[in-house]
Amino acid sequence: MILNVLGCSGSIAAGCKTTAFLLDDDVLIDAGTGVGDVDLEALTRVDHILVSHSHLDHVLSIGLIADGVMRLRHALGRGAIQVHALPETIAALRTHIFNGVIWPDFTRLPSAEHPALQLVPFAVGDLLTLNGKQIEVLSAVHTVPAVGFAVAGQPGPDGVPGWWVYTGDTGPNPLLWERLRRMKVAHLIIETAFSDEERQLARISRHLCPAALGQELAHLQGSVDVHITHIKPGEMEAVMTQIGQLRTPHRIHALAAGQVMRIE
Repeated sequence: MILNVLGCSGSIAAGCKTTAFLLDDDVLIDAGTGVGDVDLEALTRVDHILVSHSHLDHVLSIGLIADGVMRLRHALGRGAIQVHALPETIAALRTHIFNGVIWPDFTRLPSAEHPALQLVPFAVGDLLTLNGKQIEVLSAVHTVPAVGFAVAGQPGPDGVPGWWVYTGDTGPNPLLWERLRRMKVAHLIIETAFSDEERQLARISRHLCPAALGQELAHLQGSVDVHITHIKPGEMEAVMTQIGQLRTPHRIHALAAGQVMRIE
């Protein structure tokens, strides 16, 4: 499987696009502003969108995708795009986005019988099979109900798959590390939204800063490729300098839009 990083910034500015990952050509993981760089034909091939939580930087492209591809998917005989999320996130999308005020209700358009979007609930711990891909829903700790995701690669010689893991937006989360101890983690995408100078804001908003990141990574076994996401525009140098001072066996790099990962 091929994973394209469409966006991984904590907000927008020139060259900064919010969170979205394209898995092969048919599964989106979050739908931030990074989706805007995908051409229309490619967007038409997206069958599933996994949503980590309801905040705007992760969901704002869902309705725009529906509006953009609805006619082409209908002409090709493709069904509704399935949007997978926690029940609380689905309720937020219905109430605050697809309400006819902020955006049309594409769960009932172009018709209730043949909508552009279908909202599908999941729960933490669920193992989803989407077009042959195995994706587990992981816990997250944020200001709204939230999750992360783990995508299984092919089993290795030992019969155990390597996992691509995305924490979603989260503060300190003991349950995550309990689960990851039972996984062979190949890549970890973990957020660090604020520098240590803003650690109080990180704590209140349930994000990580470098000091908190170091404490979290101490629970991760082995030596893993760790990719930092959700850094705010203008804060990259400060955050990554502080992360570079951590004592850890893991290989830590800043995630970048346009980066491509192979999940094997």
